[in-house]
This record gives sequence, C-alpha cells and structure tokens, in this order.
Amino acid sequence: MPEAGAFISEEEIQASFARKGPKQYSIWVDLEYCVGCNACTMACKAENNTPVGVDYNRVTEVEVGEFKDARERPEVRAYFVPMPCMHCGKPACLAACPVGAITKRKEDGIVLINKDKCIGCRYCAWACPYGHPQFNPEAKVMEKCTLCVHRVEKGLKPACVDTCIARTRFFGEVNDLTKLIREKRAERVSLGFLGGKTTTDPSVLYTK
Repeated sequence: MPEAGAFISEEEIQASFARKGPKQYSIWVDLEYCVGCNACTMACKAENNTPVGVDYNRVTEVEVGEFKDARERPEVRAYFVPMPCMHCGKPACLAACPVGAITKRKEDGIVLINKDKCIGCRYCAWACPYGHPQFNPEAKVMEKCTLCVHRVEKGLKPACVDTCIARTRFFGEVNDLTKLIREKRAERVSLGFLGGKTTTDPSVLYTK
C-alpha cells in the first residue's frame, strides 16, 4: 500500500495549476488496496447532488479465476475497480455528440458536457466504451464526472480523492502521476477486462 508520502504533494499540484500550456489532469487508482467501500461514490453524489440512479463514479467488482472441483482449493479472487470518467485524450463521446455539447478543455484536459446545449439524445452514452455519460431523467440531459472541475479551479482535489479511506486515489497532472508510479515501481494495468482495447486514450491510471 502506498505510504503516507506516496502522493502528489500540494506544492506540486499548485505548481501544475500555475504551469502554462496544455495539461491533462487525471486520477491514479491503486487497485490492490481498494476495499470497495463506495465512499468515493457517496462523496461524488453529495458533491454533485445527483439524483437516484445517476452515479458519476461507480465501483465495479471484478471476479477472476476458476472453481471446478469442490475437493480442491478454489483459485478465485475478486477486486474492485472505481470508475470515474476517463477524460480521454480522444473522447468518443465528443465525436458522437450531434450538437457539440461536449468539449475537452485544452488548459486541463477535462471533458465536460454543456447542459444548456445537450438534447439528451444519449449518443454519447452509446459511444463511450466505459458507459460513463448517464441520462438525468429530472434534468432531461446527459451528465457525467467532471473531475470536480469546480473544485479543481479553486486549487482543490476532486471529492472522491479527498474521501478515499484507503488512500488508493491520487490526483494530479498525468505526467506527474506517471512519474510517481514509476518511482513506486507500481505495475500499470489496462482496462481490457471492461471490454477490450479502445482508441480513446483514457487518462485515468490504474495499478495493482
């Protein structure tokens, strides 16, 4: 488990805010120590006041292995995968939107849905390989994780990162996160188990 110092420091985060030019903010999730408590999901719902059934951050349980013979020790295990929006480098949702309601900000790489333009057609949900855009039946528009852009613009971390009880989520500029992963010798994992390879270039990083 990452020790107390294994995170992007506040100084580094503030420095990245001040850095000029395009950036990509993201989240690193250490899957090995995620306990599936759903604190991130609850923090996200409270922060964004989403209705029942609309969850910007979901935790998926993945089961692997086989149990063929009751006389032998089962070779099975389960782990949890928190799933915020991937804020992809090449967002499929953006390309699918027929009214231009989805944009990717150059200054921080965050992908946002303009609710004033959205017509609720759900094309973005069908296009996204991770199923993140969700229809809000009350507002009649599509919504998704914004990486807590309203907090990031104030120099704060996303609510899910601040709330994680197991310290498995880390926020920062993707190059800083990648550097930290290398320093900790963490093993990167892909999201192939969620539907195979994609060409969307997801920015969220996972290790185990």
